[in-house]
Amino acid sequence: MQGLNSHSGIGIDFGTTNSVIAVADAAGQVHAMSWPNAIGAPEEQTETYRTALAFRSATRSMTSAAGPRAIAWALDPSDNQRFVQSIKTHLGSHAFRETRVFGKRFLLEDLIALFLRHLIAEGVLPGGTSLPKDVQIAAGRPVVFAGDRVDEALAITRLKSAYAAAGLTEPELVFEPLGAAYWYARNLQKAQVVLVADFGGGTSDFSVMEFSPGVRRLQTRALAHTGVGIAGDTFDYRIIDRLISPQLGKNSRYRSLEKRLPVPQHFYAAFARWHQLSWLKDPRTLSDLEAITDAAEEPEKLAALRTMIDHDLGLDLYQAVTAAKRQLSEQFETRLVFEQSGIKLSARLNRTEFEAWIAEDLAAIADAMDQAIQLAGLQDGQIDAVFMTGGTSYVPAVRQLFIDRFGAERIHIGNAFQSVASGLALVARDRAMT
Repeated sequence: MQGLNSHSGIGIDFGTTNSVIAVADAAGQVHAMSWPNAIGAPEEQTETYRTALAFRSATRSMTSAAGPRAIAWALDPSDNQRFVQSIKTHLGSHAFRETRVFGKRFLLEDLIALFLRHLIAEGVLPGGTSLPKDVQIAAGRPVVFAGDRVDEALAITRLKSAYAAAGLTEPELVFEPLGAAYWYARNLQKAQVVLVADFGGGTSDFSVMEFSPGVRRLQTRALAHTGVGIAGDTFDYRIIDRLISPQLGKNSRYRSLEKRLPVPQHFYAAFARWHQLSWLKDPRTLSDLEAITDAAEEPEKLAALRTMIDHDLGLDLYQAVTAAKRQLSEQFETRLVFEQSGIKLSARLNRTEFEAWIAEDLAAIADAMDQAIQLAGLQDGQIDAVFMTGGTSYVPAVRQLFIDRFGAERIHIGNAFQSVASGLALVARDRAMT
């Protein structure tokens, strides 16, 4: 790796599910940061860092872990532990102002800053070097932040505050699909108009970019940016809501004052979005759930839900859902199986049903794509190439959506996890050389 200097650039892709850092040196060579993989053998390294935090409380102190180490804690939980994931999805929400972890108050930006500090401190570049200081930084941001009633100004303020608190002052916030576009276009030999589709965990973002090879660096012109708060987490929600939540008491009933009442849906609204499961672990919610379980017509299902919450099994369930969804990308039918802490859940999952469940989500993704092309003032035939990146780009129904519109010959698939950060590093490097 060549020496890094003021003409280098750092790209940070702080994601809903995974986060990645890349560095571009002055010559334009990109290098990925890596971290110890606490899940596998100690000598193994990973170039993706799970966007997760875990806290453990002792008598007079509290410790935290992030990334692979937080996952290892979650898979081997202690009684005094809190697991937090997908914090990015709350950036634009006024509903999430703060939380308390073992009595300590955390604003959302405090949690993100703590995560970023772990991300930077634990990572190494090729050769064992750490992240350089005083280098131009491009930090990714979605075109549209996830959630309902999103306040974009609030999201930007929180994100900037978190980076500052983590010691990364004034990074330039860059649309994530712009980073992916840079990575695709880095070796272009002729001008192209490119539609970039970046599918994250929380959002699907689109950019229409015009690229022209330059003498010293790539010439770019952004024609349009759009996005929608639907992506991989939403697809997971559809699976959990249809196949798992009913096995944990959703749509069942309990008795109260001689009346048969439905089990409150708010348990499953939070639970189906699995990363919010930890927020149910508070005394009032658990007390309500216990009272309903005692009066339930199917108490064993509610007891399983209580076990799921008590043992912080959201991550384990997520991994089972992810594995089934991945299998469904390669075969027509699979079986989703979850067995943990005495809970045994099983359900058949086939592609036809899954695609029916996500039909409205696919339509919303198509609408956001249409809007990007329209805002750019173009027709489909004027798009020279389509660059798709992110894990959801491997879902057959998503990929087919683009093939039907543009033809397979115009579709290019990027590295699901590295494209955005690597492109952001090149953006930062180009800005540093300007």
